[in-house]
Amino acid sequence: MTDQATAPDSTESGTPEIPGKPTSASRTTLSHIMTQADTNLLGTVHGGVIMKLVDDAAGAVAGRHSGGPAVTASMDEMAFLEPVRVGDLVHVKAQVNWTGRTSMEVGVRVLAERWNESNPATHVGSAYLVFAAVDADGKPRRVPPVLPETERDERRYQEAQIRRTHRLARRRAILELRERRAAEGFED
Repeated sequence: MTDQATAPDSTESGTPEIPGKPTSASRTTLSHIMTQADTNLLGTVHGGVIMKLVDDAAGAVAGRHSGGPAVTASMDEMAFLEPVRVGDLVHVKAQVNWTGRTSMEVGVRVLAERWNESNPATHVGSAYLVFAAVDADGKPRRVPPVLPETERDERRYQEAQIRRTHRLARRRAILELRERRAAEGFED
């Protein structure tokens, strides 16, 4: 189900296996205080501002895990659970959930708390992003396997495999539909 090599010392192409890295090696938290410049017409923080913070944190995690540049390939899901307001201190927590040969799924959890209060932070959003590791020429490069450390990490790894299966199936179904429509003479 994954595109990880199964041989312990080499891949099918004979390239030496890259040593794995534990989830904690690249896990990070990005924190930012929301200001008036971050608001939308409703007076709450614009979803795009939160999405940029999510992409920034996920990109940092992907780069740390892969040991070099990584680019956003897709954002599977961005769920906004609660509004974020001016004066909120937003914490964006990210970690690698799953790795393939050249790609990584990064899970992100967004929390918000009032900057001047000591109440617990509220879960305000979650996202799943896929990053591709690239070399200096922008070509895909191999990434180390992620090594889940806890039961929660293992669950996230398994859930990421399910999301990957769904992404690939969706992509195949769309391509098949387009091919079928083209064969029937429909132009898109």
